[in-house]
Amino acid sequence: MSKGEATRQRIIELAAPLFNQRGFAGCSMQDILEATGLQKGGIYRHFSGKEELAAEAFRYSLSQAVKLRTPEAGPTARAGDLLRGFIEQFVTEPSPIAGGCPILNTAIDSDDGNPTLRDLAREGLRRWRNRIADVVREGVARNEITPATDPRALANTIIATLEGALMISRLESSRTALHDARASLEDLVKRVTLPQN
Repeated sequence: MSKGEATRQRIIELAAPLFNQRGFAGCSMQDILEATGLQKGGIYRHFSGKEELAAEAFRYSLSQAVKLRTPEAGPTARAGDLLRGFIEQFVTEPSPIAGGCPILNTAIDSDDGNPTLRDLAREGLRRWRNRIADVVREGVARNEITPATDPRALANTIIATLEGALMISRLESSRTALHDARASLEDLVKRVTLPQN
């Protein structure tokens, strides 16, 4: 990695928690300058503007969250165990970027004002839903998940329950809602998981 690439990456890593905590509008270029210790020219040498930097910061935040919260899928991993792994890691592993889930934060923050960030959040959600739905499809094909299970619906239920519980937990400064969500989702996964032969 060249010195310029390393500087660009450092800016992204330092800006990511600012955007994730404060949102696009709430994070000023002055905040970024203070966090990085650079002058405006140092930032604009690497990014065309705040929107490009915010998009790269979101991509970085999301990649870190996915890396931390995606369970290892070995060749013998059963679908039910993988689904429980997604749930467990979301509940027990806080976002590696300060501020919580980048998809939830960015979706709410960009709902009315930033189509680029909204599209990135939508794509992040789509990929997350697809990862879970693929596990369900493979589980159905291997007779590990009941055939009547709708992969998209189950993935949406898991994601919506976890994200809703995260929002409640943040508002109440308590992880109780996340633990409640885990218990309910584990029961749901148990109901759609077929017993091992």
